[in-house]
Amino acid sequence: MNITKTELQDILLRCLATTSGPWKFYVEGPDHTVGSSFIQTAGNDIELTGASINDQDFVASANQDIPRLISVIANLKGWVL
Repeated sequence: MNITKTELQDILLRCLATTSGPWKFYVEGPDHTVGSSFIQTAGNDIELTGASINDQDFVASANQDIPRLISVIANLKGWVL
């Protein structure tokens, strides 16, 4: 599989357009009777209905992980984004 510089830039722009990070995932414990698991951002918290704990953790981590991966890919390709 290959990726173009434009595609990588588009992915980075989508990521940068999200609410500021870092995002952190909080799992509501069994001792709590109200509330739900959520992703904390610098803006409004995010609650994902129907998502597993692993799904929510992935979404929260993507905000930090994707820019790092893009940087590695760009460096390997010799691209300046």
